Amino acid sequence: MQYGMPGFGIGEKIIAGYGAFSKQCGLYVAKGAIADLADEIAAAGLKASKTGVTFSPSKPMPDELISALALASWRELAV
Repeated sequence: MQYGMPGFGIGEKIIAGYGAFSKQCGLYVAKGAIADLADEIAAAGLKASKTGVTFSPSKPMPDELISALALASWRELAV
């Protein structure tokens, strides 16, 4: 848990966190992961902040994008 949200980690590092809210869900990763995949996020019709991507339960995030964001986040945080 980090910032009150569950997440997935490797060792001591949280690679991706997630949350569900009343109107949206979010996947939270390292800043560089969002920047690196900005075109793919936009192509999927999703909104991104500096550290997260939001989506609705009725239009979930593509599995491939989740995998790519987690991998990019891991690469950034593994340094």
